[in-house]
Amino acid sequence: MSIVAPVHSKPSLWQVTLGAEGIAAAQFARYGFDVSVQSGPYKPRYDLVVAKAGHLLKVSVMGSEDGIWALTQSYLKRAGDLSRKKADCHGAIDQWLDHNGSLTVCCLVQFQGVPMDELPRMYLATPKEVARKLRETVDRLGSSWLYEEYAWTSGGEESSVIERLPSAWRFSHERLQEMLALQGAGIHLKPLPLKIESSAITWPGPGILPLDGHAALAAAATS
Repeated sequence: MSIVAPVHSKPSLWQVTLGAEGIAAAQFARYGFDVSVQSGPYKPRYDLVVAKAGHLLKVSVMGSEDGIWALTQSYLKRAGDLSRKKADCHGAIDQWLDHNGSLTVCCLVQFQGVPMDELPRMYLATPKEVARKLRETVDRLGSSWLYEEYAWTSGGEESSVIERLPSAWRFSHERLQEMLALQGAGIHLKPLPLKIESSAITWPGPGILPLDGHAALAAAATS
């Protein structure tokens, strides 16, 4: 009889979230970033703080294993009036955008169809970019889910169109540079200028050896 517990093929939501955050932290580290992981029950609006060359990025990691990210569902109103569905979705997107702020980077991690020995698909986007895609989905499908890929039919057309997340969002060196350029301007860490204070020390006249700096300060303090 085997004493080894069976391995469940489908992870829980908590396991997906934890796995996404760990892989995101590892990828940022591989690209040369210093990574600080937020923990505890009262985390701020982001999961990671990554720093490189004097720039900081606050990163909100979002994991998924079914091809969609439920970003705004907790903001939707519990209203039964279907005519208000689109308005509620757009309102939920507005609240989600306000919650994430302008200095946060969204790291989208997708496990769907990815073998266990391979890295998941990963995307980087600003909250504004994500909100723009969410609004497109609301107008086309009436849903505020963020889809990695979906099919939709434009008015009057018979064939459907496949819509995907932009390939430019893929986690890469180039995309990281774009995020630093977009977000880094407002949070670039500059060294504080040295504050030079004037001294009332009077140096001795010609022919007298000057005191060194520390001795001069002591002499000034006792005069």
